[in-house]
Amino acid sequence: QVQLVESGGGLVQAGGSLRLSCAASGRTISSYTMGWFRQAPGKEREFVAAISWSGGITVYADSVKGRFTISRDNAKNTEYLQMNSLKPEDTAVYYCAADPRSLTIATMRSMDYWGKGTLVTVSS
Repeated sequence: QVQLVESGGGLVQAGGSLRLSCAASGRTISSYTMGWFRQAPGKEREFVAAISWSGGITVYADSVKGRFTISRDNAKNTEYLQMNSLKPEDTAVYYCAADPRSLTIATMRSMDYWGKGTLVTVSS
């Protein structure tokens, strides 16, 4: 089993930045695909970004491309999401996810392990 714990959420003004972290425990996740998802109030959870086990491949939702950067440190069993130029519509609970399969569309659609989320609120 893999346990994931997100941190770094909070309240920020529009145009500001936040860096989310996701610490994994239980197993080393160096061979896992990692991802970030978010769920805004009253909306379904949506994909934000994903990264391959090596960090060599990254995928982003169009809504965050150019503003968010996903990264990972396998030595620390941790992944990150740097969020810049934040907008009020980025307000959501952000979830970290992990999956032992390689990075594919199918993997991004059904990640095996999930954290409990961290709230990001962007004020206008």
